[in-house]
Amino acid sequence: MENNIRNIAIIAHVDHGKTSLVNELLKQGGVFRENQEVADRVMDSNALERERGITILSKNASFMFNGIKINVVDTPGHADFGGEVERVLKMVDGVLLVVDAYEGTMPQTRFVLSKALELNHRVIVVINKIDRKDARISEVVDEVLELLMELNANDDQLDSPFVYASARLGTASLDPNQPGTDMKPLMETIIKHIPAPKGESSAPFKMLVSSCEQNDYLGKLAVGKVEAGSVKVNQNVCLTNYHEASKNKQFKISNLFAFEGLKRVPIAEAKVGDIVCIAGSDDVTIGDTVCDKDDLTAIPFVKISEPSVEMEFSVNNSPFAGQEGKFCTSRHIRDRLMKEAVKDLSLKVFETQNADTFRVLGRGEMHIAILIENMRRDGYEFQVSMPKVLLKQIDGKTYEPIDRLVVDVPDSCVGTIISAMGERKGELVSMNNHINRTKLEFDIPSRGLFGYKNEFLTSTRGEGIMSSVFLKYDEYKGQIRTRNFGALIAYENGEAVIYGLFNSQERGRLLITPGTRVYGGMIVGINPKQEDIVVNVCKTKHLTNIRSSASDEALRLEPVKPLTLEESLEFLNEDELLEVTPSSLRLRKKILDHTIRGRQDFKRKNGQQ
Repeated sequence: MENNIRNIAIIAHVDHGKTSLVNELLKQGGVFRENQEVADRVMDSNALERERGITILSKNASFMFNGIKINVVDTPGHADFGGEVERVLKMVDGVLLVVDAYEGTMPQTRFVLSKALELNHRVIVVINKIDRKDARISEVVDEVLELLMELNANDDQLDSPFVYASARLGTASLDPNQPGTDMKPLMETIIKHIPAPKGESSAPFKMLVSSCEQNDYLGKLAVGKVEAGSVKVNQNVCLTNYHEASKNKQFKISNLFAFEGLKRVPIAEAKVGDIVCIAGSDDVTIGDTVCDKDDLTAIPFVKISEPSVEMEFSVNNSPFAGQEGKFCTSRHIRDRLMKEAVKDLSLKVFETQNADTFRVLGRGEMHIAILIENMRRDGYEFQVSMPKVLLKQIDGKTYEPIDRLVVDVPDSCVGTIISAMGERKGELVSMNNHINRTKLEFDIPSRGLFGYKNEFLTSTRGEGIMSSVFLKYDEYKGQIRTRNFGALIAYENGEAVIYGLFNSQERGRLLITPGTRVYGGMIVGINPKQEDIVVNVCKTKHLTNIRSSASDEALRLEPVKPLTLEESLEFLNEDELLEVTPSSLRLRKKILDHTIRGRQDFKRKNGQQ
């Protein structure tokens, strides 16, 4: 045992305060100078994470307390990034389960806790946000204990200590009625309750790769915990894999780093229990074992949960193709997607019979939306299709993914939500009231949630909270109509003008403003009726030499709210695509020609092929 090291991961549902808690642990662990200006959520270093206020990638940091080094891994809370949590749990010896003092146990809380319990990790439960006025601490403690029993926790795990904290105020306490003054009670609990890493220091070196990073100067960096033995710079080691017996590549360790605070610090040697970063091989992938060349036994790696949503990425073939993006070809798109699939084990990429199209499988809409956003920021231009769920055939029957959906809404909205869930094949599982609000749980097909978020926010007047996590595969529930509106489609290529937009807005809500370049077949608005209408937004007013009393009146347009990336994906129908470029998002029909599209619609309505 290495008694001077503790390795922990912080796991929780989204927005329960993991990253804020890590912030305070690092501050009070002496990582920052007293006069140093520290940003909120310092671990969310990615630009996209800071913009959206969510953690997307797992990250490592460390701090010292009473002469003991505590390595901390901050993990994402959103269900779509559950793969990040699954792969880092093998790197630690215990977890801090953070639970909101009002929201209590949520779908992702169950998912991440079940993964930790499967690995037999010790658990410390942190009831966070105890300073909330609506906190219900004793009820939440009961919910956590019930969840531990439901997940068949062993005696040690059922006896998990509870710490009551406010990450915002930087305090922790072992007594819910006496708020603490600092984070020391939590740090002391970590040292007392989380076991030190175990391993044979005299055995041959072994390390399981739990994470990979790309460095412009050092190449690929493999992050993992030293499971046995020790490792030095310039040591010759071997790369093996538990699932690929044929993988056997030797390389020399060119650089070795440990984590101190938020930085990677070069070290000469690492021992059992150390979380380190190794450079020297570009062939290393997550799940590989880096080991001594005299002992090639690979360490088993946890099987990451399967994806449940698929989309098609293809080369942009619109009239504006190649005008805004830097990387537009199928080779560019393929290379980027394949590189992403190596980094993210929850993502799977397949080539199709069409050389310009690729199938991308992910854990959810947001999972793929983040990939799309990162690609467009890096200069890529492409098209994506409507998200679809992955169906399975078992014993001749079709099965589809079912999600556990939890919504927290004002009492006045309960009827509306239950009605909407019924239309989308959702089944009510439980219902609890708490001070003018109701918490509802549904089992609902994953496809039933596509495009529902905006409708949910409208139904609850922005006061509702919803979250879901994959539950199981169940028999196909039948047809679900998730889109109850049509599209306004541009008639010709050109530039949208005020006169044309003014006449078009009578048909529905516009999505573009004057001066926007459009092409025939591009979607420019939403029709409240369930049919598509072609409108001419480029139509100008005919000039005459006779002035009428109304000719100079200003034409007033309704304010336009452009769709975000997620809203655009929710909007898509089976016959539509989203054109993604670094500067634009354009919705369009797959078939741009109105005549051909009209013929196909006619055949479909009349049951012809």
